[in-house]
Amino acid sequence: MIKVLIADDQTMVRQGFGALLAAQPDLLVVGDAADGAAAVAKARDLNPDVVLMDVRMPVMDGLEATRRLAGGPKVLILTTFDLDDYVYEALRAGASGFLLKDAPAADLVQAVRVVAAGEALLAPSVTRRLIAEFAARPQSARPRPVALNALTPRETEVLRLIARGRSNQEIAADLVVAEQTVKTHVGRILTKLGLRDRAQAVVFAYETGLVAAGE
Repeated sequence: MIKVLIADDQTMVRQGFGALLAAQPDLLVVGDAADGAAAVAKARDLNPDVVLMDVRMPVMDGLEATRRLAGGPKVLILTTFDLDDYVYEALRAGASGFLLKDAPAADLVQAVRVVAAGEALLAPSVTRRLIAEFAARPQSARPRPVALNALTPRETEVLRLIARGRSNQEIAADLVVAEQTVKTHVGRILTKLGLRDRAQAVVFAYETGLVAAGE
């Protein structure tokens, strides 16, 4: 059973998402919060697996709440197109994924399951904005982090593909290996680089210059 906490300052959003998720046999809504501070407090009390986190909330916004929950539950950021500017900052804060508020109901349910399973969830529009963020930055020479030296050539290749938004299935097809082999590589990459999930791996790959925007 996947335990979910919903944080949004709009009552209708909390109730609507709550009813939708509660109707799923494998999901349990353990609580909700109307601001970031309450979300942090309730997450620590209720120990959810996933927090659905709005960005703009009173008292404490979703980004700060996400930072304070680092190392705890997975955070799925609820965003609208005009909030995509927050994508990079939210990933740095520790978010595991993003979901557009106008996404179909089935997408919300699937998003919670994907994030709970430890996968990153980046909607195509969000991924494009993230890449644009890096493309707009001055191309300064970035030193190659020593941590990258710990990766094998194949692991480095897998990391590049993760950064380009490829799923495990797509990476397996590209490299002509079993999907389980890819999962093993991904696990080793995250462990060696001290990263929590694929979302952090994407940021790491771009920040270190392993992958350049537009490649």
